[in-house]
Amino acid sequence: MTADPVIDVQGVSFTYPRGPRALDGIDLTVRRGERLAIVGQNGSGKSTLVRLFNGLLRPGEGRVAINGSDVGDRHVADLAREVGLLFQNPDRQIFAGSVRAEVSFGPQNLGLRGEALAAVVEQALVTVGLEGEAATNPYDLGYSRRKLLALASILAMDTPIVVLDEPTTGQDARGIARVQSIVTSLGNAGRTVVAISHDMRFVAESFERVVVMRGGRTALDGSPADVFAEPAWATLASTFLEPPLPARVGARLRLGSTPTDASLVAALAGEDR
Repeated sequence: MTADPVIDVQGVSFTYPRGPRALDGIDLTVRRGERLAIVGQNGSGKSTLVRLFNGLLRPGEGRVAINGSDVGDRHVADLAREVGLLFQNPDRQIFAGSVRAEVSFGPQNLGLRGEALAAVVEQALVTVGLEGEAATNPYDLGYSRRKLLALASILAMDTPIVVLDEPTTGQDARGIARVQSIVTSLGNAGRTVVAISHDMRFVAESFERVVVMRGGRTALDGSPADVFAEPAWATLASTFLEPPLPARVGARLRLGSTPTDASLVAALAGEDR
């Protein structure tokens, strides 16, 4: 059975005041529990699109609906119960005087108090690896950990839709692996995850669907196996993107665009003989 749509974008265009036309007739449906990555060069409309999901921006033309309800009829605070948005720059999201206060703010505004609030805050901090920093001032953390703090503040709200704008920026290999684990756990729990990323390997390994944007429109929409397959490379190049290295090696070795590490090792060992 096909899951119900939770995000429905129909014929949406958006132009910034005195600025460019950022979106030009976008149609997009995202279903419950789906893990969707949105990729494209800077200025392709990615961040503009996801800010329509929680009401930070409103479409100039067309319609955006969350769980069947038009965002144009709803307040941002109301949409925050359904859509959690991690900003690309955590410093635009962090404002509290301690890590605990930062993560508590969202669920408090959703009505949580006492032990229930403490439990979700602690779980969110453990999930991102900041459980020992609850009393720390957020600006005493480095950039990568501030990014994880902002992510914890979204996780604590337990929204059914989680939107992540460049979640791996500034992360080392361990941090990227942590974010990948979080994305997988959210998907396994039936929550919808939409992420913007320039990290094509992270996209290929963590998401089941990829939308490529170019000039405010959709250029490609499919599975990582399809989007990173060799026939799509010219379209990717037109958006200044390259397929991840495993996809390029897999094409050369005829293993497909999403080869496993084991298949790559076996194929390369065979070539060396």
